[in-house]
Amino acid sequence: MSDTKPQDSGPQAPAPRHRGIWRETVETLGLSLLLAFGIRTFVAEARYIPSGSMLPTLEVNDRLIIDKVSYRFTEPQRGDIVVFMPPESLNETNAFIKRLMGLPGDEIEVKGGLLYVNGEPQQEPYIAAPPDYEYGPVTVPPDAYLVLGDNRNNSVDSHYWGFLPQDNLIGQAVFRFWPMDRLGTLD
Repeated sequence: MSDTKPQDSGPQAPAPRHRGIWRETVETLGLSLLLAFGIRTFVAEARYIPSGSMLPTLEVNDRLIIDKVSYRFTEPQRGDIVVFMPPESLNETNAFIKRLMGLPGDEIEVKGGLLYVNGEPQQEPYIAAPPDYEYGPVTVPPDAYLVLGDNRNNSVDSHYWGFLPQDNLIGQAVFRFWPMDRLGTLD
């Protein structure tokens, strides 16, 4: 028998702590929900098109990604497709989607089947048909916008209910992800 002692290899690392599978699952799901809620609330969200007010640009049941960040850093531009909560006067709880056509200070008029912005007729290749109504002239107030559907004759929009308060904007529609054959950015 040997009198030698086994060699000491130094301090032992503590044994790893194993969390229970349930706790780890709950933590993972909780973090996932928190991230999903944060992204949907502050960054981007998916929306679908429930009506034909934006035909032919957007069709019923198209699915879109809405950018909720860019308008915090840049001003909306004429022609943007925007998602917003309608004015309180409509008693509507669902968001609307329309094309932003009038910026604060713009004079807007619809006559003879054409939209005029600051006296200039607009080229609008995206509309379903020329508007069959007369509107204005009106001046868009500060902190407000004028929005119109691309299906001008079948859209409940600013020509019907007035100006959109800036605070009602949710974001800009930027990408169609469904149906797959129409996948792409919205220009």
